[in-house]
Amino acid sequence: METPEKRNSSFFTSELINTVVIDTFSASQPYITKQAEMTASTANYLWSLGDLLGQGATASVFKARNKKTGEQVAVKVFNRLSYNRPYEVQMREFDMLRRLNHNNIVKLFTVEELISKQKVLVMEYCSGGSLLSLLEEPENAFGLLETEFLIVLQCVVHGINHLRENGVVHRDIKPGNIMRQLGDDGKSIYKLTDFGAARELEDDEKFVSIYGTEEYLHPDMYERAVLHKPQQKTYGVSVDLWSIGVTFYHAAAGTLPFIPYGGPRRNKPTMFKITTEKPAGAIAGIQKVDHGAIEWSYTLPQSCQLSKSLKDLLVPVLAGVLEADQERSWGFDHFFSATTDILQRVSVHLFSLQQASAHRMYIHHYSTAAIFCEEVMSLTGVGLEQQHFLFLGHDLSLEGSMKVVNFPPTSPTQPLLLVSHGSETHAVIPYKEPETPVIPSRFDVQADFSFSKVIVGVVHQYLRIVCLLHTHREVLLRGYYSYMEKMRQECVDALLSLSMVNIRMQPCLTSEHRLRTLGQLSQDALDSRDNSKKLRLIRENLPVYAAGIRDFQTQLEHFHVELAKHSESLAEDRSIQKMEVLLEKIMVIHQQYRKDRLTGKLLYNDEQIHKFEKIHLSSHIKRVKGLLREDCLQMYRDLLTSAATWSSALHEMQCRLSDFGHFSRGLMGDLEVCVEQQNEALDRVLSRIPKGLAGPAGPENTDTPKEKEPMVLRLHTLKAEMEIVVKELQCNNNIIESLAIDNCATALEADLPRPIGL
Repeated sequence: METPEKRNSSFFTSELINTVVIDTFSASQPYITKQAEMTASTANYLWSLGDLLGQGATASVFKARNKKTGEQVAVKVFNRLSYNRPYEVQMREFDMLRRLNHNNIVKLFTVEELISKQKVLVMEYCSGGSLLSLLEEPENAFGLLETEFLIVLQCVVHGINHLRENGVVHRDIKPGNIMRQLGDDGKSIYKLTDFGAARELEDDEKFVSIYGTEEYLHPDMYERAVLHKPQQKTYGVSVDLWSIGVTFYHAAAGTLPFIPYGGPRRNKPTMFKITTEKPAGAIAGIQKVDHGAIEWSYTLPQSCQLSKSLKDLLVPVLAGVLEADQERSWGFDHFFSATTDILQRVSVHLFSLQQASAHRMYIHHYSTAAIFCEEVMSLTGVGLEQQHFLFLGHDLSLEGSMKVVNFPPTSPTQPLLLVSHGSETHAVIPYKEPETPVIPSRFDVQADFSFSKVIVGVVHQYLRIVCLLHTHREVLLRGYYSYMEKMRQECVDALLSLSMVNIRMQPCLTSEHRLRTLGQLSQDALDSRDNSKKLRLIRENLPVYAAGIRDFQTQLEHFHVELAKHSESLAEDRSIQKMEVLLEKIMVIHQQYRKDRLTGKLLYNDEQIHKFEKIHLSSHIKRVKGLLREDCLQMYRDLLTSAATWSSALHEMQCRLSDFGHFSRGLMGDLEVCVEQQNEALDRVLSRIPKGLAGPAGPENTDTPKEKEPMVLRLHTLKAEMEIVVKELQCNNNIIESLAIDNCATALEADLPRPIGL
């Protein structure tokens, strides 16, 4: 049912063709008087006529209580106009509600009668009001938040699916007929209500009678019921899909999709023109100038609260059901398949660090990490080879076969962090400032109230942007801190590699020196000259590499200082609180303007107060804009400037450390080869020494020159020592690699082995 403010927004027709009864205030509420304290009752239920929940053309809905238990219920009281309908039409709603039983459809408890024998439906009471009342709240002027919209989508789809399983077409789906119940956990549950227009209809059946509400009515039905043009068209179950599409668009964007100049109720021919001449794929059309062109839109407005990923999934659904040609419009099978696909996906919050952009991705739970990474590439442009993920400051390895359902749970404040190994410099301001209407210059209580209502919604949007910018700054700072820590660790690892190279080089240098001293015994020793040159180059370059890495560490320390300053600025920022105070002041003025509108003609003093409040309102609006532009956006831009510097420097560090990693691994391999070559050279030297010189003194070698014995013994000793040194180095290498990172860093800083000869 509609709210009291929307009592004139519906129309109703009987089953008789071409008979249309427009909803009017007097016809729909014969029992309501100005005395709100008056009550009405049935045998078991009592209610005040002031507790009106909503009303339509044939009935009013009140909040009532059980006389014995005090349980709250909703009672639908039919007026005299309802009894002008055929009896079978009057009984249809009772029969429908008795048959339907689903969590997303308002339950019928019983049917009772007033003293006048008029029927009263006793139904489930939904404390959250209707979806329409929720959308009329200023904070939802630009549509519902994404989490709430998904609940609406799920509940409506499940409720409609239950109707189709029972062969029922609702015929009056709109936000006013979707009630909101608050669960014990505070989560919303939406329920379809008002089945006065519902009837049994299978997919292949047609009907000719017209029910519905103008703004949500299928164009074929609109032409006949609103424009009163004679036609012989019949209507199928797909007309519900048009109403669902308009409802979903309204919930997502906060406005109707089709708006002629002057509004749908004042410019009905253009309204019909927009809906029937809409290009394929367009989901909205607005006429901003009288007799002007229609501006078509093929996506949801930028101001709506839905993420790009959800928009991309939802827009094809809206385009499919908002098709005027019943033959080309989606059927329910296609609709349920597409919406179920959306609802079965899991969401992953992703923040691209270098691009400073937040994303909420929707992907099937059974999809693999490889598919997820491809989606990330499509969304951000970061190639598969450049993608690196962090979560809560730690590396997150996404193996190709890993399922998305096994990803860690993410949120806007704790997203999956994407760090690109490429040079990404696309950071921009992520939100567009809302448009603010011009404040009325003349005194007009109605115009001023309408303006203040719009402004409250706009300032809610400003507050939302300020909160999101604050969250982005927080995620950016945490992300770059993690990135810097990652680079700091890579610097420590690089210094550790240098230390290992230095240690591994020492026995090579010793062996190379010994082989040179044996040049008079073996020409093979001269082959070590090439190795000698390599070793000399390595020895000369090691200090250069170490100095470069320490420069990186110094630069990282400087970045940490800058990051700390930005963190302090974020902690001291009170922009959100200031915006909330301004919003509260504007809402107070709006409430006063609401009272002035109801009063109508104001006394002189009240009129002067009204005008002063308009001056204050104008001042508050300027402060709201200044707070966003001069404070929030300026601090955000300052952070982006620093982040661009950090990103460029960290990217260079990453590239150079990566190159050094490959180089150091190559050096270790070369040194291993060097050791092997030197051992082979020693073996060849020993093998060419006469046997008599190689063994101990005895009868068979008594003629061995005495002066040769020390040299032979030294060669045997040298080889044995080299083998022992190699084993010890391998053992030391294993020990070093097993040390904790922080301990390694401390040891390296305290006593880093110096290259030979320095």
